[in-house]
Amino acid sequence: MKLEKLRYVLVAIILAVVLSPLYWLIATSLKSNKEITQDGTLYPHEPTIENYLNLFLHKQFADYLINSLVITSVSVFLALVFGTMGAYTIARFTLPFNLEKKTGMLLLLLRIIPPIIILIPVYLLMLRLNLLDTWLGLIITYTSFNMTFCVWMMESFFREIPIDLEEAAMVDGDTRLTAFVRIALPLAAPGLAATTVFAVITTFNEFLFALALTATPHAMTLPRGTATLIGRIDTDWASMAAAGVLGATPIVLFALFVQRHLVRGLTMGAVK
Repeated sequence: MKLEKLRYVLVAIILAVVLSPLYWLIATSLKSNKEITQDGTLYPHEPTIENYLNLFLHKQFADYLINSLVITSVSVFLALVFGTMGAYTIARFTLPFNLEKKTGMLLLLLRIIPPIIILIPVYLLMLRLNLLDTWLGLIITYTSFNMTFCVWMMESFFREIPIDLEEAAMVDGDTRLTAFVRIALPLAAPGLAATTVFAVITTFNEFLFALALTATPHAMTLPRGTATLIGRIDTDWASMAAAGVLGATPIVLFALFVQRHLVRGLTMGAVK
């Protein structure tokens, strides 16, 4: 009995530690700047949605949100399309010099490289292509980074699918491509969901390249736009908290939507 009570106490402590930043973010977003900077209240004494309205009416937050949603959706979709085909090729075919056994490690090494090291080359490339401060520039950049991650993640899922299923489909008249679409891809759906979640979170929250490659609300993503709330003299903490709440909401909703597939994907060995 005492052990069970201790377990509940530990769970309560863990939940308090994990949820307290989220509570503080939401509570701050409902406070006035006076409550935040002067009163220092633990909860909003006079809750207000003025901070949220201010974002859309005066801070061009709608543009930042739309930019993030479009850029994230397109770049993750393209990375998944090309990444899954690349992963399937590595898992099913023998490449020259046994590259199929080394590609996964090479892609992992690319993910280990700090992004700031390649920031200047990427910036110069986008400058030469005249893609600075555009959706297309960020989409190309994020697609390139996510593709390596998708290949590395999806390879293990395709290797776990028995090749006999695809061979049986091809005996019945399917081509390699239709067998991939009809057999392998549906069976790897949990892994695809897990990969999608990680890619969406990484892309939606990316700040460094958005900071370097965008300069106007025309292409600024949500993290980049939120940074504009930090001024040289003053910081609009209430609006930043509101932006944090609104920025986290799409990711939370997306994760809840694919939660069932995400859990299955993780248990199938998506995380190596």
